[in-house]
Amino acid sequence: MTNAPDFRQAPVDRQGDEAVRIEAVHKWYGAYHALKGVDLHVSRGERVVVCGPSGSGKSTLIRCVNRLERHQGGRIVVNGVELTDNLRDIDAVRRDVGMVFQHFNLFPHLSVLDNCVMPLVLARKTARAEAEATARHFLERVRIPEQADKFPGRLSGGQQQRVAIARALCMRPKIMLFDEPTSALDPEMVREVLDTMVGLAEDGMTMIVVTHEMGFARRVADRVVFMDGGEIVESASPDIFFSRPASDRTQAFLGQILP
Repeated sequence: MTNAPDFRQAPVDRQGDEAVRIEAVHKWYGAYHALKGVDLHVSRGERVVVCGPSGSGKSTLIRCVNRLERHQGGRIVVNGVELTDNLRDIDAVRRDVGMVFQHFNLFPHLSVLDNCVMPLVLARKTARAEAEATARHFLERVRIPEQADKFPGRLSGGQQQRVAIARALCMRPKIMLFDEPTSALDPEMVREVLDTMVGLAEDGMTMIVVTHEMGFARRVADRVVFMDGGEIVESASPDIFFSRPASDRTQAFLGQILP
């Protein structure tokens, strides 16, 4: 008989070890300089929201954290492992880092349950029974256990995004990256996804979130980072960021997106 998986997590030390270190990182696409010497350090258990105008380098930055994009200058260290061209190190980092994209990237021909089970079976060689138990646990965690046997096309956009979050959580990541997870959703579906993310934050998950949802940033973030032109212009607590931003560029951005 397969033992039930243990879902307990160690208490999070919010002032503990560094989870992500980004030092003087540069990224080019041909002649286009997308990241210009970016520095960002994220502690274990910290929630960092990254915002900024379109084309500022936000998505490129977090895609570099799990090597979906290759940086061409500087250093990125994730849980003590530096990202280089070493495939073993890349695999080690990806085992620790989950990512949720703007689009759900679910397999339409697989049920919700199988979308969550297959990565565990194929990548982690987990026994099917244990993988199903894990998948059902995290579908419960994102509050859609009743959708397990449906195909993604029968779900709303908000439900599909919650499945994508559950699928990422099944791999037991230590860090979660979110790349504008609500921007493809209708307004009435945004809240259910944000509520799921708030729950993860309250559980102590280390999170780097690219989003324009400033209400989420106020409620959840330990730090808000503003990027523009491939650089980090400002990094501050939500109280300071929203009430007295230091940069004129930050003030102009907030003036455009806040009511």
